[in-house]
Amino acid sequence: MWRWMGIAAGLALALAGAGLTPGSVRAQSACQPSLPEGRSVQTLSHDDMERSYILVSPPLQDGAARPLVLSLHGFASNALQQEEFSRWGELALEEGFVAVFPQGEGFPPRWNAGVAGPMASLSPTRTDDTSFLRALIDELVARACVDPSRVYINGLSNGGGMSNRMACEAADVIAAAGGVAGAYSDFGPCEPTAPVPFIVFHGTADPIVPYTGQDGYLPDLETWAAGWAARNGCEAQPAVIFSEADTTAVQYAGCEADASVELYTIDGGGHTWPGGPALPEVITGRTSDTVDATALMWAFFQQFTRQGAAD
Repeated sequence: MWRWMGIAAGLALALAGAGLTPGSVRAQSACQPSLPEGRSVQTLSHDDMERSYILVSPPLQDGAARPLVLSLHGFASNALQQEEFSRWGELALEEGFVAVFPQGEGFPPRWNAGVAGPMASLSPTRTDDTSFLRALIDELVARACVDPSRVYINGLSNGGGMSNRMACEAADVIAAAGGVAGAYSDFGPCEPTAPVPFIVFHGTADPIVPYTGQDGYLPDLETWAAGWAARNGCEAQPAVIFSEADTTAVQYAGCEADASVELYTIDGGGHTWPGGPALPEVITGRTSDTVDATALMWAFFQQFTRQGAAD
């Protein structure tokens, strides 16, 4: 119960402030991880700070390096809540990849994803989270038998915004990115060194990060997706790839290196994780179970390596 009270309180704070080429997966052999199997809480010293993260590491199979999925929490949330919302840890143990839930900094906790509105300006963070996440990825490649060509990132709300920033600023380490109810706020020019495939989910009735944008610091989602598609050299007009109940998805295809962009729109959906646990509707809006955002992101991610699309 206390966890859900914490979630409601955190979201209430937010409300108040209102190259890739075709190829095959590269395998590495004889890995010997020095981080423990199963679920654990780990720390990493970076920029004179002790940063923490939840690690979910399945048993190593045949000494082969595994994919890595980083999932970032939202503004005023935390790593534990992100693990519960997304269920990436459960899927990691089933599918054999490494899942990591890093903890943001500041009070309330957040990611330095760019301009995030009036509430964040009262307690700004100057933390270089791009540098931290790069260092964390290096740590996991070295100590958790992670394949550096299969590193994926996603997040909720402000965490989705940070995933967007990483796709822009760390395309040399990120194979594909995703976001749910993402706050894709402005942090400066987005000039990735390679096309980055992107998959996002957003509700049209999101009360915290509006689908149509807000006050010049949050973009309209369809405009934002079209911008990523243009950046990836995709065709200008998307095609509908899914339509069921309250959810419609479009895909921008014909992209450089097949780095497609997909936007799942949940009609009447709130600031929630599709297919995840229902949150207090009076605060977050409605949670849809038409699609499972985590499963769809994982299916999307598996198509791509940093060198190319998986067979």
